[in-house]
Amino acid sequence: MERNDCPDNLQEVIRYFSNADVCVEFLAAQRWPNGVECPACESKKHSYIKTRRIWKCKDCGRQFSVKLGTVFEDSPIPLDKWLCGVWLVVNCKNGVSSYEIARDLKITQKSAWFMLGRIRLALKNNSLFKMGSGSPEGGAVEVDETFVGGKLKNMHKDKKVRYNRKGGAFGKTIVQGMLDRDARQVRAKVVPNIERHTLQNEVLKNVKYGSTIYSDNAVAYDRLNWRYVHDVVNHAEEYVRGQVHTNGIENFWSLLKRTLSGTYVAVEPYHLDRYIDEQAFRFNNRGGKKEGKISDRDRFMLALSQIAGKRLTYAELTGKVGETPF
Repeated sequence: MERNDCPDNLQEVIRYFSNADVCVEFLAAQRWPNGVECPACESKKHSYIKTRRIWKCKDCGRQFSVKLGTVFEDSPIPLDKWLCGVWLVVNCKNGVSSYEIARDLKITQKSAWFMLGRIRLALKNNSLFKMGSGSPEGGAVEVDETFVGGKLKNMHKDKKVRYNRKGGAFGKTIVQGMLDRDARQVRAKVVPNIERHTLQNEVLKNVKYGSTIYSDNAVAYDRLNWRYVHDVVNHAEEYVRGQVHTNGIENFWSLLKRTLSGTYVAVEPYHLDRYIDEQAFRFNNRGGKKEGKISDRDRFMLALSQIAGKRLTYAELTGKVGETPF
């Protein structure tokens, strides 16, 4: 299966993957470009059982499907719906809700929500690449944090008074993000607090020493100059001073919050990291006017290249691992 055989738009995706055999052949070509191999023993000696669309390994005797060892494993939903779902998630700029997925793919909303959780796991970036590594001396990285949660004006009067007394950020979830200006890549995650050791530890883990850090004048970042070139913009006085600004990462916050409030409406803090991973994937692989820009097909193929070796059960997704069903 060549890259050029992949469809270019949603209409072509629906037509192309309407045949179950085509879905299996396409996904197998993406998982095993050098030929199908057994996930258990990595043997390439196998026979294909066409009536069940599975392979049987001739060395270990194990039967396996193209779904095994991927985020699609143990799902009764057919591959044509899975592949359409992946296309929608990676190419809808403001995300796509489980209700819309359920209507479009003719599945239940609960199944659609579980499907989206698995797809977000596949989109998660596990790269150990240090930000700022694009230059030998270290590149430019913007660092900032934001608060995700309901607005005081929309709260009940009693709750509004209580939250006002404890501070505007009380009850909200804290998200820290970093943007590599040279690579045009962002990383973001939920953090427990905005204390110095918490925020600076994330910077130390993700940014190459010697890079230039741009941040606001938050006290939590005041000792970064021990490891980095650190420039600060005071938002009480200005937002831009030459190259010193955090407008890039704030653009990502704008896109994230627009998605959360406009498409998903309400997100539990427990699940927020997965929604951040989804938005970060689209942001890091967005199209543009530059030569060699990323297309919808490129994002789709990249997402499929990350589905293997990841498994998510419903109990894990809902945080009920180990609980009894009654």
